[in-house]
Amino acid sequence: QVQIVESGGGLVQAGGSLRLSCAASGGALSTYGYGMGWFRQFPGKEREFVATISWSGGTTYYAYSVKGRFTISRDSGKNTVYLQMNSLKPEDTAVYYCGVASGRNADILKSNYNYWGQGTQVTVSS
Repeated sequence: QVQIVESGGGLVQAGGSLRLSCAASGGALSTYGYGMGWFRQFPGKEREFVATISWSGGTTYYAYSVKGRFTISRDSGKNTVYLQMNSLKPEDTAVYYCGVASGRNADILKSNYNYWGQGTQVTVSS
């Protein structure tokens, strides 16, 4: 059974930093490696892409709104991914979800993700 455990959300002032962590395990994830990503969801809105990383870690993509402020990384050889968020803005306030893609590549499409974490709240105060 696949388990995805997220941590690291919280309340921070504008300009501050947070680091999100996500560990995926179980089922096929115990044997194979996958691309992973972070998405976020604002109240009443669709889940949107934030960042993604390939299994090898060699390819990353970012949403324009976070590029230069957020960094996605992963532990080598593991389905564990991190999101370092710097220079946070109030408009970054959302629930952040970790996802496991269907293949080994980095993937910006939400529809290509098979598994999702429970979400972690990030709140940035002004």
